[in-house]
Amino acid sequence: MKQRMVFAFVAAAVFLAVAGTASAQGTFEGRKKCYNCHKGEGESWEKTLHGKAMESLKPTRGKKKDEAMVKAKLDPKKDYTKDKECVGCHVDGFGEEGGYVIEEPDKFVTNVGCESCHGAGSAYRKIHRKAGEAFEKSGKTMARERLVEAGQDFEFQEKCNACHLNYEGSGWKGVKKPYTPFTPKVDKKYAFDFEKYVRNDKAMHEHFKLEGTFTGPPMPKFHEEFQKTAKPAVKADKDGED
Repeated sequence: MKQRMVFAFVAAAVFLAVAGTASAQGTFEGRKKCYNCHKGEGESWEKTLHGKAMESLKPTRGKKKDEAMVKAKLDPKKDYTKDKECVGCHVDGFGEEGGYVIEEPDKFVTNVGCESCHGAGSAYRKIHRKAGEAFEKSGKTMARERLVEAGQDFEFQEKCNACHLNYEGSGWKGVKKPYTPFTPKVDKKYAFDFEKYVRNDKAMHEHFKLEGTFTGPPMPKFHEEFQKTAKPAVKADKDGED
């Protein structure tokens, strides 16, 4: 769901198609390890709509969300947090190694977090850590393509489309059942424009200054734009990294 948007196998297929075989090298770890270096982004994300994605599946949503459920012909009194047709678009890595498991929910992969956009992080996170240490010590930089090889996704629009555009008539090439019941026909607010929403701090997260640890292609599409207005980096606690 974003609500009944994509089942686990759909999400997995999209992730592999977008990131290529490199994504197979990584498993989902949970955002706690991302926060070790990206504290500001993490704290900002927790206040966003993606940071509260599972709340909309619970039976205590509030009047406006209950009304939205009725419009979509869903039961506003029902708990959808264990519905396999809904959960995949409200968590990280559902149906994939290290990702969210309905029977054993882990708070660090609950809601739509870092790895839903940037890819399963076990391999590229280690590269981030080593490159960061080298940059701090001697100013040495690393080629960004190393991160791509390890599964990090810099062009994640397809991952967004997999949940937000999975309805008949959306025009998205990957659309397939089970479709989301939340479509622009139900309410125009469900129309999805990636370039608009990727700039929305209430949907994504605020941006903070990044040191030039990584260089070269692929340069993220919005990197320069976001860095012009980015806030100073928030010092993070790196204890506990491996």
